[in-house]
Amino acid sequence: MPIPHRVVFVCTGNSARSQMAEGFARAWAPEGSEVRSAGTHPAGIHPVTIEVMAEIGIDVSGQTSDGLADLPVEEVDHFVTLCSHAESHCPTLPGHMTREHWPLPDPAAAAGPGGTIETGFRLVRDDIAARVAALFAVDNPLDPAEG
Repeated sequence: MPIPHRVVFVCTGNSARSQMAEGFARAWAPEGSEVRSAGTHPAGIHPVTIEVMAEIGIDVSGQTSDGLADLPVEEVDHFVTLCSHAESHCPTLPGHMTREHWPLPDPAAAAGPGGTIETGFRLVRDDIAARVAALFAVDNPLDPAEG
């Protein structure tokens, strides 16, 4: 699959998963790439999203929580949904666009091992990191095997 140049990551609230994916993509995508995220029902960036991304040196605090209707979808070449709600509620996409679905759990709804919400966010963050690295064919700095 060719490396996308104009990609959008979509989730329901555009508060965690899609924001993390946008943050990784902005850090790792080739120069000249256009990266956005959106939500079917945007709810603002979750503070723990900002926290767990900052832990690994990626600042997403300036990103915005945008609605899918606000994006020029026809100008995107790769459309990634990160939750089942977004997948089932995304618009009909132009034929030139590649569509991909990453079924990831909502980190705000499930605590990880040890019972903390932060641990749940970190697990999802690390999964997204691996997927974004693969999408853009780059080494994942979070993977000790690649570091």
